[in-house]
Amino acid sequence: MTREAPPEFSATLPPAGESPGHPRIVRLPGVYRPQTDTLLLALAMRREGIGAGTELLDLCTGTGALALHAARLGARVTAVDISRRAVASARLNTALARLPVTVRRGDLLRALPGRTFDAVVSNPPYVPAPGLTAPRHRAGRSWDAGPDGRMVLDRICDDAFAALRPGGLLLLVQSGLSRPRETVDRLSSAGLDVSVTDRVTIPFGPVTRGRAAWLRARGLLRDRLDREELVVIRARKK
Repeated sequence: MTREAPPEFSATLPPAGESPGHPRIVRLPGVYRPQTDTLLLALAMRREGIGAGTELLDLCTGTGALALHAARLGARVTAVDISRRAVASARLNTALARLPVTVRRGDLLRALPGRTFDAVVSNPPYVPAPGLTAPRHRAGRSWDAGPDGRMVLDRICDDAFAALRPGGLLLLVQSGLSRPRETVDRLSSAGLDVSVTDRVTIPFGPVTRGRAAWLRARGLLRDRLDREELVVIRARKK
């Protein structure tokens, strides 16, 4: 899913195939390429003071770009993805960077039963897509998230409270097409203090553009709109 950065981000967005503040990284076929949503989370992590002493979990790590960013900030990092190719990419990038990131293959927090963290970050699949189940063996697994785009988001929201230590922080990025208000409400209902900290509007990439008619038919997209909003949602455990 190729996204284009808006003008105000063009100076800070890394070239294709690179992650924020990091040299070129390895990305096996079908693994999500770090893009504008990755950059938004990276900037939010720095702003929130992620660093030495922070034990951080990166859910849906993909290439490991955000995990490596957190490690460079000084955090102790565990990264999780369900995709074998993503795990292989993240492990290789960790080795190439010579950073102490632990990469696990598993289904979100089920990969780490009982573990808690100071911070959890996630750039999960969030694009609305036809079909009631996630694709298993194609690139769409990196972004397709069911008819409302919430197949993974809802699970993260429901499990976040238990995964965070007292005072712990969740940073989550998603599209406006997958109902950020619902994310805020679910996290609030779980007992977290929640706010939307970042918003940026970007042109459709090929995936969203290709299913624009379907999105309009489902009422998720206003007629003639060819841009989507990305948001970063911040939740803190009291």
